Amino acid sequence: MMLGLLGDLAGGVGLFLLGMHLMTTGMQQAAGHGLKKALQAATGSPLKGLASGILITAIVQSSSAVTIATIGFVNASLLKLRQSIAVIYGCNIGTTMTGWLVALIGFQVKISAFALPMVAIGMLLKLIGGDRKVSHLGMALAGFGLFFIGLDYLKNAFDGLDSYLPLDQMTDSALGLILCVLAGFILTLLMQSSSAAMAITLSLTAAGSIPIASAGALVIGANLGTTSTAILSVIGATSNAKRIAAAHVIFNLITGLIGVVLLVLLAGIINNDLKNLNLVILLAAFHTLFNLIGVAILWPFTNHLEQFLNRRFCSQEERFGQPRFLDKTILASPALAVEAMKNELSRVSVLTSKMAKAAVSAELSETAKLTTSMHSVHELNEQIGEYNQKIAQNNLTTEISEILPSAMRITRYYSEIARLSALIPQYYEYIEQLSDRSIREQVHSYQHSTIELIDSCKIADNSCISGIDSRKLIKRLEHKYQTIKSLILESSIKGTLNPQDSILLLDALSHIHRLSEQVEKAARFWSSLTPMQSRDSAINQ
Repeated sequence: MMLGLLGDLAGGVGLFLLGMHLMTTGMQQAAGHGLKKALQAATGSPLKGLASGILITAIVQSSSAVTIATIGFVNASLLKLRQSIAVIYGCNIGTTMTGWLVALIGFQVKISAFALPMVAIGMLLKLIGGDRKVSHLGMALAGFGLFFIGLDYLKNAFDGLDSYLPLDQMTDSALGLILCVLAGFILTLLMQSSSAAMAITLSLTAAGSIPIASAGALVIGANLGTTSTAILSVIGATSNAKRIAAAHVIFNLITGLIGVVLLVLLAGIINNDLKNLNLVILLAAFHTLFNLIGVAILWPFTNHLEQFLNRRFCSQEERFGQPRFLDKTILASPALAVEAMKNELSRVSVLTSKMAKAAVSAELSETAKLTTSMHSVHELNEQIGEYNQKIAQNNLTTEISEILPSAMRITRYYSEIARLSALIPQYYEYIEQLSDRSIREQVHSYQHSTIELIDSCKIADNSCISGIDSRKLIKRLEHKYQTIKSLILESSIKGTLNPQDSILLLDALSHIHRLSEQVEKAARFWSSLTPMQSRDSAINQ
C-alpha cells in the first residue's frame, strides 16, 4: 500500500512537471513575437517593466524563461539594468499565479470533469494545427490538463500518506519553520520548478497533513529555490546576466526573510485561529503577499541596487570605461593635460581597432562583448569630452587651442567606429546565406581588405603608423565598394537576388564602408594631437 502511494506521488509530480513543460512551451511558441513586444514595453519605465514581468510570467508560467529573455534584452541594449530589475520584481509576483490556479481550480472543482477533455481537445488541435499558432495553443491546453491530472494524483497520494507519515506533528518552533524553508528550497532545487514545489505544499495543506505555518515556510523555501535556476544559468555568462541573477537572489532573500519573520511571530495564531478558513487559498494569498511586500520595500531603493550591481561583476570591457589618465590635478597645466587626454584617446584607439576587426571578421560570438565595449567607449569618450572642455577654460597657447578641436574630432570618429562595430555582426547570417557565390566571395574579399586597412591604421606607443599606404588602401576599398554595390543592384533588378536580401546586404556593406572611412580619418588626424614639428605628413595627403 505504501509503495503504491509513493508511486502515485512520484507519478503525480512527473505529470505535473510534464504538464508545466508543455503548457510553458506551447504558450511561448503560440505567443511568438507577442512576448517579445510585451517585454519591449518594459523599456518605457520601471513601472512598465514591473507590469511586463507580472503579465508575461503569468502567461507562460515560467519565471526562468522570462528571466532568460530579460538577460537577452539587456545584452542587446534593448533593456536597461534598472528596468530589468523591475521585470525581475514582476516575475516573482507573476509566478505566484500558479498557486492561485491550484487553489481556485485544482482543489475547488472535480478535476476529472475537465482535465481529460482538455488533454483530448489540446491534442486534437495539435494534430490538425500543423505549424500554425493553433497547434501550439493545443499543446498548451493539453499541458494544462496534465497539470491538473498530476495535481489530482498528488492530492490523493497525500491523503493516503497522512496515516503513514505524521507530518501534522511538525513543530511550529522557529527551528522547525527554518527546516521547512530549507525543505522547500531543496524541493525546488531538485525539481527545478517552484511551481511543482508549490503544488506539493498546497496538496499537503489540502490533505491536512501539515500545519499552515509549516506550509507557509515551505512556500518561502520554494520561492527562494527559484534563485538556483538563475544562479546556474549565469555560470560563465556576461556581466549583465550575473547582475540580473544577483538582483533575483537579493530580492528573494529579502522577501524570504520577511516571510520567515512573519511566520515566527505569528505561527501560534496562524495554526490555532485560522483553521476554519480555506487554508489552500490562504497559502496562495500569503505567497503573493510577501512578494508584494518585497516589491514595496525594495522599489524605493532600486536605483541604489542598480548602482551596487553596476560596481560588481565588471568585465574587462566595462572596466575600460573608467579613465586612467584624466587627472584633474594637472588641468592647471594645459600641456600636461593634453598629453593625458592623448594617452586616454590612445587607449580608446586600441579598443576600437580590436572591435572593428572582430566586427568585420564576422565574429558572431562577439556580439554581446562588442555591445558592452561600445557602451564603455561612449562612456569614456564622454569623460574625455568633459576633460577637453575643462582644459579649454585655461589660458592656452595657439598650438594647444588647435589641438583641442582635433581631439574632439577624433573622439567622434572612435564613437562612430564603436557604434558600427556593435551593429555590423547582425547582418552576417544574411551574407553567409547568399545563394550567389560570386557576390559572397566579393563581400569576403572586401572584408579582408577592410581588416588590412584597420591594421595599417593602428596606433602603437602613442604614434600612428598610418600614412600614404593607408590612403592608397582606402581608395582601393572605395573602388571595391562601388563595384560590389553595382553588382548587387544589377542582381536585384535581374531577379537573381531577393530584394530583401539585397537591401540588407547593401546596409551591411554601407556600415563596413563607413567604418573603414572612420578608421582612416581617425588615424589621419591623430598627428594633429602632437606638436607641429613632429606631425605625420599623412594628414596633408
